[in-house]
Amino acid sequence: MGVTCVCQVPVAEGKSVQQTVDILHKKLEQLGAVKQGSFCVDCETYHATGNVSGQPTKLLYVMHNSETPLSCLALFEGGPCLVADANFDVLMVKLKSHFQNAKGHKVECRGSRYRYCDFLIKVGSVTMSSSARGISVEVEYCPGVVPGDCWNLMKEFLQSFLGPSVPELPSVFAAKPEGLFAPADTVDTMTQYLELFNKLRKLQITGSSVR
Repeated sequence: MGVTCVCQVPVAEGKSVQQTVDILHKKLEQLGAVKQGSFCVDCETYHATGNVSGQPTKLLYVMHNSETPLSCLALFEGGPCLVADANFDVLMVKLKSHFQNAKGHKVECRGSRYRYCDFLIKVGSVTMSSSARGISVEVEYCPGVVPGDCWNLMKEFLQSFLGPSVPELPSVFAAKPEGLFAPADTVDTMTQYLELFNKLRKLQITGSSVR
């Protein structure tokens, strides 16, 4: 796995989420991208049942990625993060006296994978409680490992099918512009998905205690 950028794509004016996704598929195919199956990323939210010393409760996010089917990622709000076996969900059930699942707040992103030269592209529909909330685009530059060396090329490629909707430099890139991307455990990629999911939650659920 190489350097990966995950971004939100606005829904086209007068179009639905699915219609916009179909438009993106068509643009990629016109570029010469070849469809290579599907993908899924999901996120369950948990909150601690006890409150220690009156401090605000941290949330725990458990995420799965179809690209790494044998593992999952557990991220505490503000860090740290843990790479665990896929059956970590079973452990969370056993820890229900300490962590409660925030029912109705599971976020899921499903869509199609495309390959174009050295790029792997995933266009997905983000849903929550069976309701479409937005569109994600993940672009991976497979040969690269240093974000600072890859971003301009990735941005140019994104412009080829997203036009003016190209994202700003991802925060995980800015934090280590000359450092190595962390692809082996997908932490940097999943952190970007979590930022996107939380952004869509805030846009859609006002006044909620779950961020």
